[in-house]
Amino acid sequence: MPSAAADIDIRIVGVRKRYGDVAAVDGVDLDVARGEFFTMLGPSGSGKTTTLRMIAGFERPDEGRIELGGTDVSRRPPFDRPVNTVFQDYALFPHMTVQQNVEYGLRVRKVAKSERRAKASEALARVRLEGYGARKPGQLSGGQRQRVALARAIVNTPRALLLDEPLGALDLKLRQELQIELKQLQQELGMTFVYVTHDQEEALTMSDRIAVFNNGRIEQVGSPAEMYEHPATTFVAGFIGTSNILERGGRTFTVRPEKIRLLPFEAGEGEPGTVHATAYLGPSTKFVVTLDEGGELTVVQQNLETRSEDIDRMEGRRVRLQWRPDVEFAIEEERT
Repeated sequence: MPSAAADIDIRIVGVRKRYGDVAAVDGVDLDVARGEFFTMLGPSGSGKTTTLRMIAGFERPDEGRIELGGTDVSRRPPFDRPVNTVFQDYALFPHMTVQQNVEYGLRVRKVAKSERRAKASEALARVRLEGYGARKPGQLSGGQRQRVALARAIVNTPRALLLDEPLGALDLKLRQELQIELKQLQQELGMTFVYVTHDQEEALTMSDRIAVFNNGRIEQVGSPAEMYEHPATTFVAGFIGTSNILERGGRTFTVRPEKIRLLPFEAGEGEPGTVHATAYLGPSTKFVVTLDEGGELTVVQQNLETRSEDIDRMEGRRVRLQWRPDVEFAIEEERT
């Protein structure tokens, strides 16, 4: 969390946005630190994209205010805000070259031709597209087009870069490669990135901090490790990765599947149960175990020496489950 007001690039205070009877954003308060990679994570309809669009100026809040660098910009149009936005669909001009696309914002601002060419070339180099300036967007791959969109967004050196699911249209391998590149770019630039995604792995991989949205509100804000190891609500526990929810002594606890050891029934200690289902995942296997006392727990075990044919024989087998007490974490009541 930012230590002082001077460290805050983006501040959202009591923001609400309704569409008819639907509260898309319902009382959001949020601070984003200068130079932070901040991710807004949540399912479709949770309010994360609407919040981003209000920061960008594409939507106006019905209540509350949005500050950029300490200045209230709630009623300013998008062009009068020190932010740029990168979208999933790239939004490139197909009739322009890559160089012209990247230079466009500088040309609108009447930057001298020599300066805008130099800045555009530098931005393209930052996204590993040296030598691509003369091509048209249609001659590029999806990943290359997204890099052009990034270069066009950073060339103006905005106070913050807003990214609305920018990797959503790419295949898994390319998406994972660009996740690493985006994080490296953000660190090189020292620029504030606000990133919207519904992909939990993406959020955990890239973020300094994450805000989990649900039904127009924020369930929890914290680092990736805090979110994963100490989820504040059952929604966060279930949405970020797989989690087992346990009811004990009138309280709710969560324990992650990889923290549970699956042992032979003959071990004599641990929760007894029966393997109900298995899923071979390559480097690991997922087991669903029905407990004798009722309920099911999911266990993930690394395949250090286990073969797929061994796993096929596990269904129906009696086992015991063990985990250390310190890997259980209490969950608060759900947000209302």
